Amino acid sequence: MAEASLAIGLRTVFVVLGCLATATVIYTVVTDGLPFRKELLTPWMAATLVDFYINILAIGMWIIYKESNWISSLIWMVLLICFGSITTCLYVVLQFLKLTPYESQLDPIYFVLLRNNKSPSTEEVESKKSILSVVSARFIFSVLGCLMLATLVYTIATDGSPFRQELLTPWLSATLVDFYVNVIAISVWVAYKESNWTRAAFWIILLICFGSATTCAYVAIQLFRISPQDPVYFVLFNSDSGAVNDGYEGTLQKETYSTKLVR
Repeated sequence: MAEASLAIGLRTVFVVLGCLATATVIYTVVTDGLPFRKELLTPWMAATLVDFYINILAIGMWIIYKESNWISSLIWMVLLICFGSITTCLYVVLQFLKLTPYESQLDPIYFVLLRNNKSPSTEEVESKKSILSVVSARFIFSVLGCLMLATLVYTIATDGSPFRQELLTPWLSATLVDFYVNVIAISVWVAYKESNWTRAAFWIILLICFGSATTCAYVAIQLFRISPQDPVYFVLFNSDSGAVNDGYEGTLQKETYSTKLVR
């Protein structure tokens, strides 16, 4: 019952966040014009965009894993790059809507994260391994984390502190709203991954303060906790996922057997 309520609650949260992000973009376009203007690209806006798109890449890699073909993956990635957290919220809500009542009651976050809401076959596992290995993923997120830290240090050294009122232009404010909606999505995953709330709160605070540098550090740490021989998507799930998956497969087998008996 609690898990079903969690599914409804998270779906509602992402609907509200998606509406907030959409309203923010529309309002900013109406009041401040289009964002494609050279004068808007201040040093701190550029740093924020780097931060924003590193998080987009992390979310995009999950979407690529989730989608069953490259055409749909490409479409969602283009939407994610163009519309940011609006696309994130839409995609997450759609995944929650696809859950069966049983999946919602068992472990909704697990099944939202899982590809096609079912256990991948051996062929799919091998395919995913050939696309991106654990070692490659470790390298990518380590480099991206270092890039973000270097961007922060450079921008502070050349343009000073970001806590200045004159920096908060309408489009920077809109970008920050967009950015932090994606941070909320990543925070939900972190809370799911962590076994206690103290560690989860610690990482979420770091996400709020340091953005994608924390995202990269957290993902890299999780990647170092799985075997190099494992498929990369193992990093998505927590330690309880195996038991959930076994229970789900057992239920599917029983349903299949019952269907055969009826026939």
